[in-house]
Amino acid sequence: MLAKRLLLVPVLAYVGWLVFAYEYHFIDGVNLLFHEGGHIFLALFGTTAHFLGGTLAQLFFPAACAFHFLQQRQFFETWLMGIWFAESLMNTARYLGDAQAQALPLVGGHIHDWNWLLSQWRLLDHCEAIASGLHFVAALLAVGCLVGAWMSTREDEEFQTVPG
Repeated sequence: MLAKRLLLVPVLAYVGWLVFAYEYHFIDGVNLLFHEGGHIFLALFGTTAHFLGGTLAQLFFPAACAFHFLQQRQFFETWLMGIWFAESLMNTARYLGDAQAQALPLVGGHIHDWNWLLSQWRLLDHCEAIASGLHFVAALLAVGCLVGAWMSTREDEEFQTVPG
């Protein structure tokens, strides 16, 4: 319990940085691996699924990890995976917001997923506004998960003090 609370100190700083100053960082390298794998697996379902597959895959894995911990009733870990999901959503927001400018480097240097998708959906001119909204939702999620993680340490304490 104490170890979990101590772990929350750097996690608090990390979430604050995500919310107010997010930039591409080491966790996004992991997200990128899942993202690229998603393109391969979902390409079987058509062009739209191929382009959307990267984002879906990078969001799927933190959600799957959270679900695993939830099934194990490891709530603290579930909340931490929620923070990873929120971070991945922020990464998605950054990529989505770049759809029109296409300034971010691409793996393979080919077609920008979100440029293609938003063009198909006739939303390309709104990419920055959509990205800002998505970042805001992700920020709320990250803060909510941080609070949930803190609350789960309090529940752990209560369970440990219950006699018998």
